[in-house]
Amino acid sequence: MILPHIRASFTRADALHLVALLGRSDRELRRAARERLETEGLDALLDDPRVRNALLTEADVEAPPGLVFYVLVRQALLEGGVDDPSSADFVASLVMAFGTARRAWRVSEAEEEEYGYLTDLVAQLREADSQRAFLVRSHLGNYSLWLAGLFPDWLARRRRLKGAPGLDYYDQMGAGGYRAAARSEQARTLQVDSVLEGLGRSFPRVRVALNRLAERHLWPGTGDPVERMLRDVQREAN
Repeated sequence: MILPHIRASFTRADALHLVALLGRSDRELRRAARERLETEGLDALLDDPRVRNALLTEADVEAPPGLVFYVLVRQALLEGGVDDPSSADFVASLVMAFGTARRAWRVSEAEEEEYGYLTDLVAQLREADSQRAFLVRSHLGNYSLWLAGLFPDWLARRRRLKGAPGLDYYDQMGAGGYRAAARSEQARTLQVDSVLEGLGRSFPRVRVALNRLAERHLWPGTGDPVERMLRDVQREAN
């Protein structure tokens, strides 16, 4: 089960490193950043686009990967109108977890069986007990967001060549998985019911935010420019 855990890992040293990066060439900016940290807290820096730019461009960044991913996700979500640090924490934790050891294809870390299609996950619900159903539904949301958020060009190519489902299908399946998982006793016990419900309500906007993140920072300049243009038009329409 993916849990939001990155924000809790940030240290005082991480915060001071952000201050130093932000004020590297401007003493007054450094003083102002330190004052904001002391008076408004770390979120005031994490939400500052100048901090994101410094993390991406400075040569001697020492911030842990989780902090960098959190800042990228948080600011992408803010741009998309999703102002919820818990959602950013969950999505950043998801991106970090699914980026290693084929975790994206497995319902839980302890499970070896892999599922490549959403229909395979749905089929698992037929005979699942409540605990298993919670894990499968959560993973249905996670896997949908991972694929449609970070790999929309790959999905567009599959749709064009093989008639595979489009992004709307993943939005629907992912949102439904999160909402169903949020209603479970397991979600309340783990205290993730609110964040899962929020992701279910805002799934298309969160997915679009990840599309932007992927296009700008993960693999810029790749994919079909026409497909990207059409997605941009759809974003503006929404």
